[in-house]
Amino acid sequence: MPVDSSAIANSTEKARSLLRWVQDSALGVVSTTSFPAIIGVADAMMKSSNVYLVGYEKTGGGQCSAIVRGGVADVRMAVHAGVETAKQFGQLVSSSLIPRPMADMEKVLPILPRMSELDGVGETHMSSGAIGLLETKGFPAMVGAADAMTKSAEIELISHETIGDGLCTILIRGSLSNVAIAVEAGMHEAERIGELSAVMVIPRPLNDLERSLPKVKQAQKPKKVQLPLKLEERQKELMPAQAPAVDVQKQKQLDLPEPELIQAQPPTIDVQTQKPLDLPEFE
Repeated sequence: MPVDSSAIANSTEKARSLLRWVQDSALGVVSTTSFPAIIGVADAMMKSSNVYLVGYEKTGGGQCSAIVRGGVADVRMAVHAGVETAKQFGQLVSSSLIPRPMADMEKVLPILPRMSELDGVGETHMSSGAIGLLETKGFPAMVGAADAMTKSAEIELISHETIGDGLCTILIRGSLSNVAIAVEAGMHEAERIGELSAVMVIPRPLNDLERSLPKVKQAQKPKKVQLPLKLEERQKELMPAQAPAVDVQKQKQLDLPEPELIQAQPPTIDVQTQKPLDLPEFE
């Protein structure tokens, strides 16, 4: 498939313009004590106004923060929506709004996206499915919940995430009805094995939100190294075997002398030594 150089150039220019816009924009941060809660906060912030989700920062002890950039008015609306969502789950830790952060902060703190992360950003249309998150206190409860979720409904496991303090989260994807059934089955199994911390179901997530979720890192299989064959050697392999040509002149030089034929002679009989034969006399 040929590569469209104009499309690549347009994508790169779009990413650079978005990066310049982010650099000149405000900063908003909301922190919670649960990974499912911070994903729900990020979803509410992105759907409430025109902001860009930079990512998540895990600070240990079960706390994590969602970081967004955008215009001052948009970031203010997004932070307000995120705070209200975190309060509904009782997971709010703190929030902040900085109208114009200095360049030194952007060099040190993770508040600015990378160029590689801006590919495809801006096409924020909603997905037709749903995302489910289930957080437990302890790894065994999360594994049991994941098993129950996959056996109860037709869903796909995305990955798992740990944020410290023994909090483990399993992420799933599927239709809204299947995700709701799977999360309910996982809740019962997690409470049976250990301690359930939090759950979250996000219907019709934005593409930018799905892009920010942790994904499974699959090990790449080593490729077999195939040495290229030279064309001449390949042609020699395909040619049929031929009898070697013999030079007649050289053959004459190599001819061996023909052996002489020796005629067989009858054996000699010594007359003196031969005894006369005794023949019977006839009357």
